[in-house]
Amino acid sequence: MKNLSYFPSALRNFAGLLVLIFLAAACRQEQSNQGDATLGAVEGEVTAQLTDAPEVPPHIGLRHNTKVIVQLEVIEKTMRLSDGVDYTFWTFGGKVPGKFIRVRQGDLVEFHLHNHPDNMLPHNIDLHAVTGPGGGAEASLIAPGKSTQFSFRALNQGLYVYHCATAPVGMHIANGMYGLILVEPLEGLPPVDHEFYVMQSEFYTSGKNGEKGHQDFDMQKALDENPAYVVMNGSVGANAGANAMTVKVGETVRLFLGNGGPNLVSSFHVIGEIFDKVWVEGGSLINTDVQTTLIPAGGSAIAEFKCEVPGTLHLVDHSIFRAFNKGALAQIKVTGEDNHDIYSGKQKEEVYLPEGASIQTINSGKSAKPAEIIPEKSTEERMAAGKTLYSHNCMACHMEQGTGIAGTFPPLVNSDFLLARKDKGAGIVLHGLQGEITVNGVKYNNIMPAVSLNDDEVASILTFVHNQFNRQNTLIKASDVGQWREK
Repeated sequence: MKNLSYFPSALRNFAGLLVLIFLAAACRQEQSNQGDATLGAVEGEVTAQLTDAPEVPPHIGLRHNTKVIVQLEVIEKTMRLSDGVDYTFWTFGGKVPGKFIRVRQGDLVEFHLHNHPDNMLPHNIDLHAVTGPGGGAEASLIAPGKSTQFSFRALNQGLYVYHCATAPVGMHIANGMYGLILVEPLEGLPPVDHEFYVMQSEFYTSGKNGEKGHQDFDMQKALDENPAYVVMNGSVGANAGANAMTVKVGETVRLFLGNGGPNLVSSFHVIGEIFDKVWVEGGSLINTDVQTTLIPAGGSAIAEFKCEVPGTLHLVDHSIFRAFNKGALAQIKVTGEDNHDIYSGKQKEEVYLPEGASIQTINSGKSAKPAEIIPEKSTEERMAAGKTLYSHNCMACHMEQGTGIAGTFPPLVNSDFLLARKDKGAGIVLHGLQGEITVNGVKYNNIMPAVSLNDDEVASILTFVHNQFNRQNTLIKASDVGQWREK
């Protein structure tokens, strides 16, 4: 009886083993077939069309393997990092991030790297899409005024980071030398209405965030991983406000996302949307219904969603102080008709007080101590400083044009409440505000916390607000704020 019971089990195990052997052989054959397709004959040649963020080169349809010629120039140049703040960037193609490169799996890429003769330093390129020493870095190190050429076969599909790998590598990356190269799969990517290129990175400046003038690279801050700026597409507000990307309700969006680092991991999120699909880490694994996706330093992701309702979508690093205080924010403006079946907007508002509770102050009673005495600024200087400070401290609630958010945050534009205050609003900034107020005939009941700014910074914000939004010819001095602080 024991032998009779043994044989069926043994047969079942043997049959299972045969299935595993068959599947393994089939998998090897499939891989072999794909390899044959990837390494098919190369026919003809084209020059790659390269684009600056947030633009993406056109979709590549089905075609045979081709030689793709890429011409990329390294340029060292001074550009805007934030309003009133300049930085000497090292770039691939004259912008940060570098040019977007798009090829097809199996293509033979002939890469030409040029180091502009006006540059000061040698540079090279490490493309994560390259199978070979240093990702091409070994073959591409060149001095200013020189060019180099090397070729590689695009074996693996996916979205890959490229960057400079000249020592000190971290410094070259931190100064702006990074970008993305897309290797489209053999069958191509499915069509969408819009594709955008967005890349996060950090800048380690000698001055603090918002400090005016030309800023130099600070190696100690880089070693401490404490950036003054964390930005999308190379500078604060590069694709926000008037520079926001635009789409229409009902359209589909594909984001090619990169993280140049050099240090921080990005928790990438779009406020007001859910990713229908995410190509995890830029590879072939697809996740669905994703709220926030991690993008490692030197890594990527591809995300897709459909825009169902109008409004402004905020693309942020959900390490949220980076977004609203250091610059890691971009925007997509969606235009079109409302769809109240999906999103109603505010339907009602009422006071919520749990039993036995009352509204608690969030102000400790202590405002920030005034900083050292700083020379007074002209109206023009205060407007420039105030614009930057407003974008970092106020814009998330009161919006770029000072219009506020209906029913939640009051407008600053032509605000009768603000204009009626003798302190020009300094007390609100210094000590916060809570409870019900009426602005331009509309009631608001919210909390504004005190903002930790010195007298000079408060004076600049208030000067900007009153001149920009209320069309008043007003210059508020730091000494005025100091007096109101004492009161």
